[in-house]
Amino acid sequence: MNWTLVKTIGLLTASNVFMTFAWYAHLKDLKAKPWFIAALASWGIAFFEYLLQVPANRIGSSQLSLPQLKIIQEVITLSVFVPFAIFYMRQPLRLDHLLAAICLCGAVYFVFRK
Repeated sequence: MNWTLVKTIGLLTASNVFMTFAWYAHLKDLKAKPWFIAALASWGIAFFEYLLQVPANRIGSSQLSLPQLKIIQEVITLSVFVPFAIFYMRQPLRLDHLLAAICLCGAVYFVFRK
């Protein structure tokens, strides 16, 4: 098992949980507050995202190219965002969303093929 890849994906996944809440949770939880309150709350959450994301990319860059890191990040982002949107934000999942996810999986294939 490639522990570098496992650590990278684990840290990026945890980082994405923070990022998703920083970017979108204020749309539900702080809707009635002024935008600058939401921005301050988002910055506070994003701090924890960066504490995980920076080491994840440093660890991952020892074995992955920059495009590979970026594509992994995008797939993880989608993997975190979809459950967040469905369960936390109560958004419906549509067929188009699944088709877009398949396209991202295609991107993973192309960036990792030899």
